[in-house]
Amino acid sequence: MNTSVDDGIENIKVNLALVLQQIEQSVQLAQRDENSVRLLAVSKTKPVAALEAAYFLGQRAFGENYVQEAVDKYHALSHLTDIEWHFIGPIQSNKSRLIAETMHWVHSIDRKKIAQRLNEQRPSDLPALNVCIQVNISGEASKSGIILSELDDMVSLVKSLPNLRLRGLMAIPAPQHSHSDQCRVYEPISQAFLELSKSDSMIDTLSIGMSGDLAAAIESGSTMVRIGTAIFGERDYSAKL
Repeated sequence: MNTSVDDGIENIKVNLALVLQQIEQSVQLAQRDENSVRLLAVSKTKPVAALEAAYFLGQRAFGENYVQEAVDKYHALSHLTDIEWHFIGPIQSNKSRLIAETMHWVHSIDRKKIAQRLNEQRPSDLPALNVCIQVNISGEASKSGIILSELDDMVSLVKSLPNLRLRGLMAIPAPQHSHSDQCRVYEPISQAFLELSKSDSMIDTLSIGMSGDLAAAIESGSTMVRIGTAIFGERDYSAKL
């Protein structure tokens, strides 16, 4: 193995340990249970070798934003049978079948049509697809997600689809300037998640928090944080698998 590859793997090892330490510290500060927050390693644009390195360091859940890239990595790493694949990006109708056939989780359900297509296209020999409903909590026109007033209808629809399993909610808020502002923006979705989880024990996932607001998200009840560059380094969008 050449020196640059060795250095890359060592960087991932150091970075992953630091991220896990930050999660642990934030969990302690929030006075939450030790294992109440999972790390989703966001690996979009990163080569298969980087995912393998993180895998052999103990990471199992990986998040991808681009359908064809996700499917290519799914096939390239099919020998690692306990990898958990999460699709976290926008979903086009003509790409839903590829997601339904390969992913274990989808975090970005924001349209009834997409939920219905994923349900119809999920292969019968696979378990139900774990899904989160994406909520637009900052009111940004450029962001995907339903508004909270539409949540009850979307929850009812997803629960009616036998090949989907509703696990919770996801959000990507607009950047905020302070920890208190980050917590304030998360408060509505945190409350909505609490109400849903009280009424349904299968709803156990609040997918909020990235590198810039990890502590606030955990304080706000996140059960899954999505971290990419802090583990794998800056992204090169021209890179190939």
